[in-house]
This record gives sequence, structure tokens and C-alpha cells, in this order.
Amino acid sequence: MPRLALYALAVCVLAVAAAVVSFARGSWLGIVWILLLGVASNIAWYYVRKAKNDKAAEQGSAA
Repeated sequence: MPRLALYALAVCVLAVAAAVVSFARGSWLGIVWILLLGVASNIAWYYVRKAKNDKAAEQGSAA
């Protein structure tokens, strides 16, 4: 898995934890953490797909 995808996945985990803590304390700030979670998960998904497509293109051109 690409390094940037791992970083984005770490941000996802931290955003979930922050959202849970925010909502448990009764703060509506958790909504911001949920939005950050959505952006970070899309970034992680993008880099995973990009690495997969790059690998497939590299194997296709080598054959």
C-alpha cells in the first residue's frame, strides 16, 4: 500500500476517534471530524486505486 494511502488511513482512524469523543461530550464539532473522515477516506481510496492501476499498466507494457 502506498505511503500516502497509509497516512490518509491513519487520518481516518484518528478522525473517527475524534468524532466519537466530540459527540460523547455533547459537542457538534464532531460533524467537522466526520467531514474530514470523508475527505481522508477518498484520498486513501484514490492512492490505492492509482497504485493498482500503475502496477497493472507496468505489467501490461512489460509483456
